[in-house]
Amino acid sequence: MNKFLAYCRNSYKELTEKVTWPNWDQLQQSTMIVLVATIILTLIIWLMDFVAGGALNLLYKTLYG
Repeated sequence: MNKFLAYCRNSYKELTEKVTWPNWDQLQQSTMIVLVATIILTLIIWLMDFVAGGALNLLYKTLYG
């Protein structure tokens, strides 16, 4: 039990004294970077899926159509 309490005390101390938290401007900037990256990756994956689907449909129509 003493190890657990020491762990909790040390964790709290680390979170309050050693961790540097971003300010509001840094948080907004990081959020926008993540949002833009997510949108770009989503569009790339959608485009790849669209092209692959079209290619497979063309292949199926050519072979079985």
